[in-house]
Amino acid sequence: MELRGRRANNVKALVMMGSDSDLEIMRECIDTLNAFGVAHEVVVASAHRSLDRVVSIVREAEERDVKVIVAAAGGAAHLAGVVAGMTVVPVIGVPCGNSPLSGVDALYSTVQMPPGVPVACVGVNASKNAALLAVGILAVADPGLHRALVDYRAELAHGVEEKHDRVMKALGIEDIDRGT
Repeated sequence: MELRGRRANNVKALVMMGSDSDLEIMRECIDTLNAFGVAHEVVVASAHRSLDRVVSIVREAEERDVKVIVAAAGGAAHLAGVVAGMTVVPVIGVPCGNSPLSGVDALYSTVQMPPGVPVACVGVNASKNAALLAVGILAVADPGLHRALVDYRAELAHGVEEKHDRVMKALGIEDIDRGT
């Protein structure tokens, strides 16, 4: 469920974007959090153009006991690092490939945080993985979410088996041993 106001108290994850241009990349993150039923909030706040807004949002998030923050890291990729510098809440950076260097600049900026101020980093444009990492962090203290994540992983494994069967059929090979 996407929450619109910054005052909701049940928010567990905060999704931050520096610009509306990050939305298409971050949509998979938002959709994945929705699929797992994680109460979250989506905000646009720029580390460069609206720093006071970023500071206010992060301080409020801590006060409201938000458990994890996912931050889009476009262009200069400062949002995730700036946020991590203001809180001990885990921050996951999503390097966005909508920059002139196709996200490599954002990737390097996000993974090269100084010692003592970590930002978890997923692949370029991999906002779904960021959401799954956030779910994993939340699942440590939530047995229902833990079970949902285990079930999700089991579905992934089942999907691989189905793909294997399709490939074997396409090759005309009788599958004798799956190696399981």
